[in-house]
Amino acid sequence: MKQIILSAMILSFVACAPTNSQDKKSINQPAKKLANFNDYWYAGEAEITSYKLEQARYGEIHSGEAVLVFVTEPFSKSKQVKLDNWRDESEDNVSVMKLNMTKKFLTGIYPYSMMMSTFTPISYDQYPDPFKVTTSSQEWCGHTFMQLNLRDKDYRLRGFSYFESEGDVDVSVPNVILEDELWTRIRFNPENLPIGEIKVLPSTFYLRLRHQEAKALKANASKLEVHTSEFSSNPHSIYTLEYESRKLSIYYERDFPFTILGWEETYLSGFGNPELLTTKAKRINTIKSAYWGKNSNKDREIRKNLGLSIH
Repeated sequence: MKQIILSAMILSFVACAPTNSQDKKSINQPAKKLANFNDYWYAGEAEITSYKLEQARYGEIHSGEAVLVFVTEPFSKSKQVKLDNWRDESEDNVSVMKLNMTKKFLTGIYPYSMMMSTFTPISYDQYPDPFKVTTSSQEWCGHTFMQLNLRDKDYRLRGFSYFESEGDVDVSVPNVILEDELWTRIRFNPENLPIGEIKVLPSTFYLRLRHQEAKALKANASKLEVHTSEFSSNPHSIYTLEYESRKLSIYYERDFPFTILGWEETYLSGFGNPELLTTKAKRINTIKSAYWGKNSNKDREIRKNLGLSIH
């Protein structure tokens, strides 16, 4: 029994741990090696950035918190899950950058808790498409879950919802650019971001909040260099997607590691007579941390450094 408990404790400890830079003989390298890429992303820590969130919902703006957690992990190409044996030297072991994006905000009496995870291969010349995206949303009415898995030329989309009209779905979605992958593309090398008229599967957060069908839409993608904005007083860049009825702008630092400073998202919000509102997230702080090992009560102090609520 003690051996079983110990094994479970070890498994739970390494469940979130990234790849160790000293044991990555077979791990794919970035297609374009940037200065300090390995030193930054394979140092045994995740990058955690907190944001002050103003979320559009039900025709109003609601205050909340958002967090972006970026970390590299060993990923099973065949099973599309994190490898338990991160020393696996087979071709099935592909190094990915995982993004966990969370949003928490209140709408009146009840809270929303949303999370999106994207698993993007670092060697995007060898593996040009994300392997997987998962998104969940919880609030007092119920919860929903969506998962995209790369299957040859298409994505398999499975969705589960408490809404009758959305129900349980299992369909194929053509392989196009995923809006959810663009956050990790920025962190790899923003020079490789798509520009011009492109086909994009909109954010899974957006699909959920607006109860939209998961299908590709045309968007115009552009980049802009600015000297200053409300997101930073230093020169930085803006990557923008403009759809017919929605606009997303991601603000990020010009130099490596291309930290995301914040974002704006404008679309009609509400039912009946929707209002054109803008969701906005502005960075509070960024830290590097092996957070999976910081799970005691005293470690709550770290949340203060991030400007996040204790609960």
